[in-house]
Amino acid sequence: MWNRRNLSMMFCQMMFGLSFYGVMIILTRFFLEDLSYNEADTMMVVGAFAAIGPLFGIAGGVIADKFLGAYRSLTISFAAFAGGYALLVFGATTANVALALVGIALASYSRGLMFPSYQSLLKRTFTSEENFENGYPVNYSVNNVGALLSQYFFPLIVLVTGFYFGFLLSSLMALAGFIVLFGFRRALVSVGAEIDQQPVSIKNWIIYLVISLAMIGLVFFMFSDMEIGQNLVYAIGAIALLYFVYLMLFRVERKESWSMATIIIMMILTTAFFVYYGQMMTSMTMVSINTMRGDLFGFIPIAPEASMSMNPLWCMVAGPVIAFLFSSLEKRNIHFSAATKVAFAFVLTAIAFGILTLATLTIGKDMVIRPEIFLVIHFFQAFAEVIVGTMVVAFILSVAPKHIENFSVSLFSVAIALSGIVGAVFSTSIALEKGQELTQSFIQQVYGGYFKTFTIMAVILVIVAFVASALIRKMLANGKKSEELALSEA
Repeated sequence: MWNRRNLSMMFCQMMFGLSFYGVMIILTRFFLEDLSYNEADTMMVVGAFAAIGPLFGIAGGVIADKFLGAYRSLTISFAAFAGGYALLVFGATTANVALALVGIALASYSRGLMFPSYQSLLKRTFTSEENFENGYPVNYSVNNVGALLSQYFFPLIVLVTGFYFGFLLSSLMALAGFIVLFGFRRALVSVGAEIDQQPVSIKNWIIYLVISLAMIGLVFFMFSDMEIGQNLVYAIGAIALLYFVYLMLFRVERKESWSMATIIIMMILTTAFFVYYGQMMTSMTMVSINTMRGDLFGFIPIAPEASMSMNPLWCMVAGPVIAFLFSSLEKRNIHFSAATKVAFAFVLTAIAFGILTLATLTIGKDMVIRPEIFLVIHFFQAFAEVIVGTMVVAFILSVAPKHIENFSVSLFSVAIALSGIVGAVFSTSIALEKGQELTQSFIQQVYGGYFKTFTIMAVILVIVAFVASALIRKMLANGKKSEELALSEA
């Protein structure tokens, strides 16, 4: 199952995890302290940084399908990551807001270019669909090894060296990913799609450059004016979904239409889930900065903003555990659909947010929540994340028409983007105003009430996901009947 192709790509995945999440973990304090943003604006920027990149998976999917191929798109994205983080270095050394926003705009666009290309190319490095489905959760854990290390150590590093050095490290690690991809060019191109193995015309390079410059400019504008930016995210997401519906109704065979309809249902569930996931970067991080005090277990030092590092810690564990669990069940002829697995994820999410609700509602006069509480919260949420993050992508790749495979996968990115912006907007409701004092009653009423609402909605979504699972099974069965009918008529 494992070979030098997928192992080299997993190295790049780790470099992405180290560099991207290293930047993300220090962005909150960077904007609060060095760039003097308030809490609400900071949560919107950080939430958008987590969300807008996946939105441009739409452009990444089109570029990979029609113009460059997955390998070239992936290689260019790592070079652009390195450039974006380098701009953040200059932004940090001069406290220049414009340079910092250009840097995160370039990094965000690069993430969109990377996501669909990485998934489709990684799948081709495995010898069978089954090997890919079993190996993908391990790949997810590899990403989280990088995320864990960066989210734990970057806050400690910048305390000594400053923000600029953290951004510099991220740039160098992205550059390492580019070098490995370039070094394994022949091996990866040999298993790529036909477009990867053909030369790119001058026309296609020009179209790619024009699209890229336009997208980077658009992302910069979105970060510069988040009020308009969030509406643009909604509009782009709606256009992508409407285009997918157009393809489903008019451009594919009936059997494929049923499969594409199931992807839409899964995207609705995914969007709902990642609203919860996005809280980790926004509301949960702000709550941990304001309330988390003490060393983990009394002897492991951890910065308040680094509570997010507990997520990849558990994701590293969750990937192999979930892969083993479901593969073992399948050997016993116990099969759960992707939507049913998402329902299980919402059960875990309800538990995680229930614990957070209890912690904020019962907080003492010292206004302290111990790191161990966050560790337990992230345990449940991480297992939920790995289920959704791996099973949904595998589901899309298994049912999507091959000629729009990358675009179909990019809808997963669209779901993440929409949910990230929606989640960031929600999180601003708990932001402190400049100069406002944090009090026990504020934590109990505002934080506690906020997370209580999320917990109740998670319970409702468990029921919705189980109903969706039954509907998807019926739709796939209808698609199979349509295929059999078409074959009999032929």
